Amino acid sequence: MKSARTARIDFTRDALDVARALIGATLLVDGVGGVIVETEAYDASDPASHTFVGPTPRNATMFGPGGHAYVYRSYGLHWCLNFVCREAGHGAGVLIRAIEPTEGIETMQSRRGVQPLRLLCAGPGRLAQALGITREHDGCALDAPPFDLRAAARDVTLVCGPRIGISKAIHQPWRFGLAGSPFLSRRF
Repeated sequence: MKSARTARIDFTRDALDVARALIGATLLVDGVGGVIVETEAYDASDPASHTFVGPTPRNATMFGPGGHAYVYRSYGLHWCLNFVCREAGHGAGVLIRAIEPTEGIETMQSRRGVQPLRLLCAGPGRLAQALGITREHDGCALDAPPFDLRAAARDVTLVCGPRIGISKAIHQPWRFGLAGSPFLSRRF
């Protein structure tokens, strides 16, 4: 069932717009999650994007319709969760870098093997592990179980800066965060 709040997040928009709109939104996976506090935008014209080289078996989901999860392994170690944006065939998305844990905290602590809330979901690999994200989630619609995505209930103050952990287009200010949040993966 589609939430009325979910409908306010328009995944047909530009990845930069969606990355900003997701700050303050609530993301739950099977009832576990919290408030999105950090995102990064990627577009097909961006040399740092997985879609820059065109469609491949690994990135096929990114060329599908907006509003779906794109899940991949980073450095063969960690799953990462992205939300596909724009129209089918474009190849744009938003990496979910960090959330403030609010729901299912004990489950997240068990999955991560750490107790401090600050460290549970601060970084895309940690976040995916805490939420139980795996390759099985690749291509899943964000408006249907196991996902529950709700637009921010209030206006938030954003900060922006360069993206992290990439070697191309490193100066693009396409990383967004919730101002003052202690749950960011890294300070701005």
